[in-house]
Amino acid sequence: MARRAEPPDGGWGWMVVLAAFFQSALVFGVLRAFGVFFVEFEAAFEEPAARVSWIASIGIAVQQFGSPVGSALSTKFGPRPVVMTGGMLAALGMLLATFATSLSHLYLSIGLLSGSGWALTVTPTMACLSRYFSRRRSLAMGLGLTGVGLSSFAFAPFFQWLLSHYAWRGALLLVSALSLHLVACGALLRPLSLAEDPATGGPGAQIASLLHHGPFLRYTVALTLINTGYFIPYVHLVAHLQDLNWDPLPAAFLISVTAISDLVGRVASGWLGDAVPGTVARLLMLWTTLTGVSLILFPVAQAPTTLVALSVAYGFTSGALSPLVFSVLSELVGTGRMYCGLGLLQMVESIGGLLGPPLSGYLRDVTGNYMASFMVSGAFLLLGSGILITLPHFCCSPPTSMPQDLVTEALDTKVPLPTEGLGED
Repeated sequence: MARRAEPPDGGWGWMVVLAAFFQSALVFGVLRAFGVFFVEFEAAFEEPAARVSWIASIGIAVQQFGSPVGSALSTKFGPRPVVMTGGMLAALGMLLATFATSLSHLYLSIGLLSGSGWALTVTPTMACLSRYFSRRRSLAMGLGLTGVGLSSFAFAPFFQWLLSHYAWRGALLLVSALSLHLVACGALLRPLSLAEDPATGGPGAQIASLLHHGPFLRYTVALTLINTGYFIPYVHLVAHLQDLNWDPLPAAFLISVTAISDLVGRVASGWLGDAVPGTVARLLMLWTTLTGVSLILFPVAQAPTTLVALSVAYGFTSGALSPLVFSVLSELVGTGRMYCGLGLLQMVESIGGLLGPPLSGYLRDVTGNYMASFMVSGAFLLLGSGILITLPHFCCSPPTSMPQDLVTEALDTKVPLPTEGLGED
């Protein structure tokens, strides 16, 4: 395959954007709307909130912890067969969940099996998309991730409708059928060879370079903290509203309102990320801080209008930070190492995705409400936002050339180094 001098910033890249749109809808859209199953599982298995929370939590953690596997397989075989295989695993997990007789079965089917399928779809798709764009990368990421907002808007009331007509087993069967469309998303991914790609060294050599890269490690810690609180509203907001005596359908509809705001935030953030000069990390810190503040304010909101306003604010800001996560990573490690960089990042931040929802459920069981849950989740986002300040060139524009000491170090160690974005420790 002939190597391109630089990403095409268009062409088939727009089909990859379309694949990312549906992939994000069928993975994160389903995860975000999965909160409507939460109350059903509590009633069906007579288990406390903390134990039920582990279903989504394990799925998120396996998806992220298994991302290096998807990255390594994509480096060797290309993203297309990897994502198609992941789609089949995700659908199979949901199918087997319809036969569950205990929470342990759901941990294995949805959490482990579907989570493994998601691990093979998310990272290869987003890394492939980032390689097709350079000047318009943030916008392309924002458009690709709008599938999360649209599907969350549609899936939350749709899943609630399915539950009321087919019970949770029938609803999961239809979610399994939806997940099979991930196979079609994988078929749209066309491998792209760039001049920036490392000529020597496999995934192991790239990971070894990244583990000695201070800004990448700090960025990983920041996103792990952010990830701990990020998913809490989508897991527990419906249950929180029902604690406030909301009916199930209006509570699910509020998730849809949040999803629409999320969609607008992703597109607006993608456009701003390419239009505003300077490092994208500043915008990421802004949206992360505002997301944390909105979560902390949730416990003091009682009136329906206030809850709707906070949901809109949370949806916009949490959606706005999502596409910038990939753009900042590309600035730090370079486009040629996006597969390994994104896989390693998601593996580490899976710790946050694993612990966040159960911690929120535990606080609810101890306190009797979700007030402490939302305040703690907001605090995690604020902590992660603070670490972003330490990234290179946060307060000034990056240099136009790579520092000579880094070039010398790369030659001495014979480890290929990215041609863009590597900042000083």
